[in-house]
Amino acid sequence: MSKKVVILSSSPRRGGNSDTLCDEFMRGTVEAGNEVEKVFLGDKTINYCTGCSVCSQYRKPCPQKDDAAEIIGKMLAADVIVLATPVYFYAMSAQLKTMLDRCCGPYTEMTNKEFYFLAAAAEGDGGAPFWSTFLII
Repeated sequence: MSKKVVILSSSPRRGGNSDTLCDEFMRGTVEAGNEVEKVFLGDKTINYCTGCSVCSQYRKPCPQKDDAAEIIGKMLAADVIVLATPVYFYAMSAQLKTMLDRCCGPYTEMTNKEFYFLAAAAEGDGGAPFWSTFLII
């Protein structure tokens, strides 16, 4: 059975290590017969969550006018959500953290989905890339 997959690439560099990892994941996903869309967060305007509680407490759409609502809609419509990030200072990118913060209210609607977390980091004397893939259940 074909699945609908959305990949959120949070690399600030198109073609960077984590974005390349997204492309390879996407290639395998398509080869397996699934429908896939990659969203490059660097192309989107995503404001910080202001903590107004409109989405979480009152269950209403976020009043901010940016691209987060479109991305959340894609996440809600997907069967599989892939979150990809470069690792900076042993943490996810600011771009991905900002997007996830905006999911504060709608995350309770993200049920019966598969989540994958892709991370790429460079460490050591040569700065050679270290690839990691985590399955989050």
